[in-house]
Amino acid sequence: MSADAWSLLFKALWETLYMVAFSGGISFLLGIPLGVLLYVTREGRILENRIANLALGGIVNAGRSIPFIILMVAIIPLTRLLTGTSIGTTAAIVPLTVAAIPFVARIAEGALNEVPSGLVEAAQSMGASPLQIVTRVLLPEARPGLINGMTITLVTLVSYSAMAGAIGGGGLGDLGIRYGYQRFDGVIMLATVVVLIALVQLLQMVGDRLQHYYDRSH
Repeated sequence: MSADAWSLLFKALWETLYMVAFSGGISFLLGIPLGVLLYVTREGRILENRIANLALGGIVNAGRSIPFIILMVAIIPLTRLLTGTSIGTTAAIVPLTVAAIPFVARIAEGALNEVPSGLVEAAQSMGASPLQIVTRVLLPEARPGLINGMTITLVTLVSYSAMAGAIGGGGLGDLGIRYGYQRFDGVIMLATVVVLIALVQLLQMVGDRLQHYYDRSH
């Protein structure tokens, strides 16, 4: 590849990392608390509330049911409101985050469901408040599962960010479409695919190492 092609590839990789890091971070900050609420409001849990659980579950399920390519187009007004534009890497963070939040919420709920109920009951018997149970029992015990879920989310966001290139979102997907597909440059297309695969492998490897570490520390 030429020097210009390498420059384009590194620029696209940086844009992808930027989109995935920001959307992933925001989705974790909002999705994990949402998953906690889904867990604690279920029947038989520490803050049982059937109406709240049904409402939250309905919102999360609705968010997960919309294909990402449709979601990107549907929330263009929101994207423009928040970023001032509907194209580019910063604009792409909005639909990426909106798509990831319900995904993270369900993963967090599933990780919390794996925590033995006996630990919660023991904490309750010692007079722990719901907040203490969540912060000192549930989240620490569910940490390996949460890390695994975060890894899956980041890998999914890499693929979503590539799709964002279809509407001018920038990143590796945009590079592959504009140069690899539209200009019939097979070398650029192959390089884009290789970098995406390498990025996913790296994320999965780091996530697996972290999960293994916290599994052993239990």
